[in-house]
Amino acid sequence: MAAPPSPDRTVIENCAIATVDAAGTEHASGHIVVSGQLLESVGPGPAPADLAGVTRRVDGSGHLATPGLVNTHHHFYQWLTRGLARDSNLFDWLVALYPTWARIDEAMVHAAARGSLAMMVRGGVTTAMDHHYVFPRGAGDLLGAEIRAAREIGVRFSPTRGSMDRGESAGGLPPDFAVETTEAALIATEEAIDTHHDPSFASMLRVGVAPCSPFSVSTELLRESAVLARRKGVRLHTHGSETVEEERFCEELFGMGPTDYLESTGWLGDDVWMAHCVHMSDADIDAFARTGTGVAHCPSSNARLGAGTARVPAMLRAGVPVGLGVDGTASNESGELHTELRNALLVHRLAGGATALGVRQALRLGTYGGAQVLGRAAETGSLEAGKLADLVLWKLDGLGHSTIADPVAALVLGPPAPVTLSLVGGRPVVEHGRLVTADEEAIAREARAEARRLARLADGAG
Repeated sequence: MAAPPSPDRTVIENCAIATVDAAGTEHASGHIVVSGQLLESVGPGPAPADLAGVTRRVDGSGHLATPGLVNTHHHFYQWLTRGLARDSNLFDWLVALYPTWARIDEAMVHAAARGSLAMMVRGGVTTAMDHHYVFPRGAGDLLGAEIRAAREIGVRFSPTRGSMDRGESAGGLPPDFAVETTEAALIATEEAIDTHHDPSFASMLRVGVAPCSPFSVSTELLRESAVLARRKGVRLHTHGSETVEEERFCEELFGMGPTDYLESTGWLGDDVWMAHCVHMSDADIDAFARTGTGVAHCPSSNARLGAGTARVPAMLRAGVPVGLGVDGTASNESGELHTELRNALLVHRLAGGATALGVRQALRLGTYGGAQVLGRAAETGSLEAGKLADLVLWKLDGLGHSTIADPVAALVLGPPAPVTLSLVGGRPVVEHGRLVTADEEAIAREARAEARRLARLADGAG
């Protein structure tokens, strides 16, 4: 019997390469060979001249190749409510926006997900995550709308089925009409896993379990969600230690801080990651390091809401897995992850001095660190033979980067670099700064129309 044909190969040459592997291997001028959906080889100099089955050759002169960026925290639906509650802290911002968010529906979420994903993907994201926790009655299949949008754009996706069951009448922050019952949330979460989760290697879709936060979720829902996730073999996600108000809330209601409370409900472990983790003591960081609990660091959102500066350098020294997150675009209106590389570095140098975080550490947070946090470091997050061909070719030979000799420094410290090519599993999703999988103008029109419709509904209800 004849051997099956070899997959088509794509060759990228003459580019600087930052592999972000364990050794931090870099090549001033190197090559990448993509075979099918996998990286076949990454190394210095040109690719072998006698490679068979090469269907595309890319001259990467003037470019830096890196792993694709991995976003570890987001709320796609917030694309429709950007620029509101501009001068509020987290709790006031939530109270101002919950009544509007409680009127979203399937068409709105699909439009918002397409907008959020398009903005990230055209800026180098190859693996995206979303935390959706608002499920108004009769709104349609909101998680399915996000999944459909991710499939259309061609990005690797880790949606989490969120939930809230602690409304105002039970001492929570969201209005009662914006929450579910505990039983309904658990049933819907299990159905989402059974319907959508794909645990296979190279999966484009991994579903997680994600009750929203200690101030919007009952202790029962937290505990039972952890049991459900571990029974199903999926990851767990929530918000943790984001603000001093949250810390005060936990102390008053539960008699302990957020980390101790979450640990008491089964919410620390190497299958868990939490967003923000701004107000963490040494003991909290030690607990995360001891259990392998990951952190989604969202520097722009934390700054936008005045939440504070997470102790990321201390977390990294302790061995805590840390990735970067955009967070919802109602608290990070740019909606881009590549700008978070620079913002993370600057924020931590403001807090801890000029050596607090380096350019290569920032790049690692946005790539391998994110893959660790999502449980996908064996598949993506670094450029190594056998891993998925999720990569980005950044253009650094223009005016904005013209006098920065170190390409990694140019990417992190310089202006946002254009994306010449972005591959997800070897498939192009961006070419020359534009999506090739979707019409950006159509996405913008749809999002504007749904944002206006949501605003009308909210105004009418008010």
